[in-house]
Amino acid sequence: MARARRAALITGAGRNIGRACALGLAEDGFDLAINGSSDRAAAEKVAAEAAKLGGRTLVVMGDVGKPEDCKRIADAAIAEFGAIDVLINNAAVRPGKPFLEATDDEWRRVMSVDLDAAVWLARACLPGMLAKGWGRVINFTGMNAMAGHGGRASVSVAKHGVWGLTKSLAKEFGAKGITVNAISPGPIAADDANQKEYSSAQRQQTVARVPVGRMGTPVEVAAAARLLASDAGAYINGQMIQVNGGAET
Repeated sequence: MARARRAALITGAGRNIGRACALGLAEDGFDLAINGSSDRAAAEKVAAEAAKLGGRTLVVMGDVGKPEDCKRIADAAIAEFGAIDVLINNAAVRPGKPFLEATDDEWRRVMSVDLDAAVWLARACLPGMLAKGWGRVINFTGMNAMAGHGGRASVSVAKHGVWGLTKSLAKEFGAKGITVNAISPGPIAADDANQKEYSSAQRQQTVARVPVGRMGTPVEVAAAARLLASDAGAYINGQMIQVNGGAET
């Protein structure tokens, strides 16, 4: 007997890793709530691609760095699908700025988007998971959470916080059928215009740090999310899966 369809909410799903996660879960039979912050056309395009794979889709725009937007995003997704079974906290900002030059507002912005949003959305989605006795929360950390990053102290602090949140929630909810894990991508080649942020020399330096000799792809990162979101991933809990080609952290 086929299981009932499940629904996933993915933040920052309009491009790159978020898009790959959305399309991968659509292939796996999930309905999708697709969030973007500003580029509605990109989110709508992902929704159209996912719909061709057979699932229902909902585009819900909003700034996850604002608690009221997180509530509205989650409420809309829950109203559409009844509950959110898989929450993927992918949206992030990664500004580079010397520590002594960053303002309090800039610091708080990173904390809100990269850390607080994961808290706000988990609070909104966990009750529905508890009611079903099944759920998945998948957070994104990154190499900043493992080794720190000069010039990006706010990002490193926020991502360390996400890792702590992941471990804590995994212990609190694991016995209730809900797993909570983190994915830490390494150097990933963007699938859109952001690819231009790397010069040829920067790309060579980046690839030189990766034992497999290349940058990863969003689809390869999404493969980890698909496993964690599946029934087959039920015994993976409280872990940080590094998808980085063996790059040292």
